Amino acid sequence: MSNQTMSDQTRSVQVAALGLPRIGPRRELKTALENYWAGRIDADALYEVAAGLRAANWARQHALGIGIMPSNDFSLYDHVLDTSVMVGAIPAFYGWQGGAVPLDTYFAMARGNQAGAQAACCGHGAHDAPTLGVRALEMTKWFDTNYHYMVPEFEPGQIFTLASTKPLDEFNEAKALGYHTRPVLLGPVTYLKLGKSKDPTGDPLALLNAVLPVYVEMLSRLSAAGADWVQIDEPCLVLDLDERSRDALRHTYGLFARAVPNLKIMLASYFGELGDNLACAQSLPVAGLHVDLVRAPEQLQPLLAGARRDQVLSLGVVDGRNIWRADLAGILDRLEAVIVSHNAGPIQIAPSCSLLHVPIDLELETDMAADLKSWLAFAVQKLKELVLLGKALRQGREAVWAELNAASIAIRRRATSANVHDPAVAQRLAAITPAMARRTSVYEHRRNLQQAVLQLPAFPTTSIGSFPQTEAVRKARAAHGKGALSEADYTGFLRRETEQAVRWQEEIGIDMLVHGEFERNDMVQYFGEQLAGYAFTKHGWVQSYGSRYVRPPIIFGDVSRPKPMTVEWSAYAQSLTSRPMKGMLTGPVTMLQWSFVRDDMPRATVCRQIALALRQEVIDLEVAGIKAIQIDEPALREGLPLRRSEWQAYLEWAVECFRLSASGVEDSTQIHTHMCYSEFNDIIDSIGRMDADVISIETSRSKMELLDAFVGYRYPNEIGPGVYDIHSPRVPDVEAMTELLVKASDRLAAWQIWVNPDCGLKTRKWEEVRPALVNMVAAARQLRASLAEA
Repeated sequence: MSNQTMSDQTRSVQVAALGLPRIGPRRELKTALENYWAGRIDADALYEVAAGLRAANWARQHALGIGIMPSNDFSLYDHVLDTSVMVGAIPAFYGWQGGAVPLDTYFAMARGNQAGAQAACCGHGAHDAPTLGVRALEMTKWFDTNYHYMVPEFEPGQIFTLASTKPLDEFNEAKALGYHTRPVLLGPVTYLKLGKSKDPTGDPLALLNAVLPVYVEMLSRLSAAGADWVQIDEPCLVLDLDERSRDALRHTYGLFARAVPNLKIMLASYFGELGDNLACAQSLPVAGLHVDLVRAPEQLQPLLAGARRDQVLSLGVVDGRNIWRADLAGILDRLEAVIVSHNAGPIQIAPSCSLLHVPIDLELETDMAADLKSWLAFAVQKLKELVLLGKALRQGREAVWAELNAASIAIRRRATSANVHDPAVAQRLAAITPAMARRTSVYEHRRNLQQAVLQLPAFPTTSIGSFPQTEAVRKARAAHGKGALSEADYTGFLRRETEQAVRWQEEIGIDMLVHGEFERNDMVQYFGEQLAGYAFTKHGWVQSYGSRYVRPPIIFGDVSRPKPMTVEWSAYAQSLTSRPMKGMLTGPVTMLQWSFVRDDMPRATVCRQIALALRQEVIDLEVAGIKAIQIDEPALREGLPLRRSEWQAYLEWAVECFRLSASGVEDSTQIHTHMCYSEFNDIIDSIGRMDADVISIETSRSKMELLDAFVGYRYPNEIGPGVYDIHSPRVPDVEAMTELLVKASDRLAAWQIWVNPDCGLKTRKWEEVRPALVNMVAAARQLRASLAEA
C-alpha cells in the first residue's frame, strides 16, 4: 500500500475517551457528599461541586486534544444506580410517588435511610421525601473490578418510566460550555442482567420490552438536542451468553436503529474477549463497536476478519484498569498493521474501558521515586498516550519521536531494575511443596482441639476486625505522619484506643475480641507498606463505591516480608484480656486483587509471593500466643475470570495461595476468613477447599439468601452469617437481628453459627456501632436461651 493511501487512512483516526474518574483531583466529590449527608451543605451546593468536576473533566480532555469526549460518565454515587433512577426502577418501600426522583431517595437507595432529611430532587422540582428507616439496595462488584455497583431491584409487575433526564441534562451542560460530547448510557441488556427480581419466578431479562421504550425516549431526546453519537456500554458481551441473551441484544439494537435512525451508536464492550459473542456484536445495526485489546489482544484478528466496512472500530489499546506506562512503539506497530488491513473502515483509538478505575494525575505524586514514576501512567497520562498515538498515526512517528523514545527507555529500565527482581524470593517460590498448603489434620479433629482452647459458648459473637476510625484517630495518624506527634506519643495514643475497645467489648459481652485496628490506614495498604515490592501514592485515589475511595498499592517488584507486621499490636491486645483475641490479616488474593499488579509476570506467581510472606506472619502470631487468626479474602470471588472456561485455573491457584498462607499453624489454632458481597453458589466447592475453620460472610442485605449456597453444599465448618449491614447508617434492632439468626438456624446446625456484622466497622461512627453491637450480643443471647429451652 502506498504512503499516500496510508496517510489518507490515518487522517481518519480519532482519539476517544470512554469515561473519566468522577472524584476530583483532591477528592472534591467525597468532601461534598459527606458534607451534604451531614447537613453542612444543601443540594444546590452539592450540585455546584458536581458541575464543577464535570466542567473540569471536559476542559482537561479538550486541552489534551481528545477528539471524542464523553458526557454522563459522571455520577454522584454509581452509574448503575443512575440508570435505575433514569428508568424509574425504584422499589416501592422508598416511597417514590412518580415524577423526578428526590436526591434523598437516591441516597436512600445507595446507603439506606434511618434519620429523615429534607427532600431534594435528582431532576427538577420538589417531590416526596423517602420513607424513613429503609434499607439500601444490595451492592456487589462491577464485573471483575474493585468498583461496587448498586444492584437494581425489580418488583413483580415492574413498570418503567423516564424518571431522570440526567444523560440529556449533562449533554446540554457540556454543550453550553462549548463541548460537543458523546453521551454514555449503560445498555439495557447489561442493566437488566445486573439486576435482581423480587419475583421468585421472575427473570430480569423478561423485562426488556418494558424498559426499552424508556431508552428510546432518552435516545430520541438526545438526538433532538443535537447528539450525533451515543456510547452504549454492554459489557455483558464479554460474558458467557446464551442465545436468548444474544436475541435480546439483536432485538434491542434493531429497535434503536428503527426508532432513532439519525443517532449513531458506539456499542462498547470491555473487560475481556467477545469470543463467541463476536458474530452477534458485529451483526448488530450499530455504527461503531469498541473492543478491549488490552485484556484480550487475541480478539483483534477475528474482529478484523468480520468487520464491516461501514462500521467504526474503536480499539481499546491503552489499559484503563492498570497504571503501567504503555509500550507506545509496540502499540503503533499493531495499529499501523490494523489500518493497512482495515483499509476502508474508520478507526478510533481509546482506553480499554472507562478510566474510572485509575487515579487521575501522576503529576500530583511529587514525592514518588523517579524510576517508579517513569514507569507509570494515570488517567491524564493515559489520555496523553492516546493523543501521542493519534499524532504518530496522522503525522508519522518522527513527529513524536522524543516521547516514543522516552517510553521505550522507561520500559527497558523497568525490565532490568534490581528493585524489581529479588533472587531470594525466586528461591522461596521454588521451594514450595504441596504439603505446605495443607493443615496437619482434618477439620473435625481441629474443631475439638480449638473448642478446648477457646472455650466459646454457642452462637459466639465477634466482629470482623476494624472499629471506627474516629476524627481523633485520623488526626493523630496525620500528625504522626507529619512529624508533629512523636513515635512514643502516637504509640501511647493507639494503646489507649486499643485498650478502650478491648474493655468495651468485654463489658458488652463479645466472646472473641478484636483489637480495633486503630494503627491501620487500610486493610491492604497497611500490609503493603511493610512488604518489599510494594509502593504507594499520596493522591492515587480511585472510587470503590459512593464516597468510599481507596489508594491501591502498586506491586512493582518481588514481594517479601522484611519483619513482623501485626504481631506487636495483636500480642498487646491479647495481654489486656483473658478472652481470645483474633489476629487480623488481609489474605494473599485480596492483597493482589486490591492492588495495581505488575504486568510482567503471571498474577498467580505474584500471589504466591504474597502468600509466602503472610505465612511467616501467621506463624509468628501463633508463637506470640494468638490462637485465632483471621485471614480476610473478600476479593477471592471477584477475581474469577468472566468466562467460566477460565475459572478452574484461577480457583486452583487462588485457593492454594490462601492455604499456603494459613497452613503453617498447629491444629489448635483457629483460622478464620471473611468474604463480603459475593455470590457463592458457583464457587462453593472452592470455598470449602480453602478449609478455613470459620468463614464470615455478608448476608444481612440478602436476608440470609446468600447462606443457601452453604446449605446446599453442606458446608462442614463454621459460618458467621452477617446480621448487621455496616454499609448503611441504620442501626438494626434486636428483633431484626434475631430474625436473621433464626433464618440462619433453619439452614445450619447451631454449633456452626457465629454472630457478627457483615464487614469491618472502620467506616461507621461509634454512635452507630455501639448500639448495633449491643443489639447483636442480645440477639445471640436470645438464640442461646432458645437453644437451652429446646
